[in-house]
Amino acid sequence: MKPARFHPAVVRSIEELDVGTRKELARLVMLLRAGETLKMPVSRTMPSVEHGVHELRLRDRIGQLRVFYYTKLRDAILVFHLFRKKTRQTPQKEIETGRKRLREMQ
Repeated sequence: MKPARFHPAVVRSIEELDVGTRKELARLVMLLRAGETLKMPVSRTMPSVEHGVHELRLRDRIGQLRVFYYTKLRDAILVFHLFRKKTRQTPQKEIETGRKRLREMQ
């Protein structure tokens, strides 16, 4: 089972989520760690961030959440960006933040 490494900003964001949403996120990350390939509607590819990046698609009582993750490393899964999605398209600012954080973690 691969370990999951979380960007510090993601850890802070997770702490602000309600318990049910944190549990669902933990369940999905455990599946990824076990080698599962998640598909729609739970996960989708995000080539606009970088090849090999996917997003987890979660919903809580406030709205939509997106969590960017990268599985192409041999030794870990990187969870590097979490944000609230308020528009249909992923804002360019969130894509840029994701790219920056992924580079930091690689």
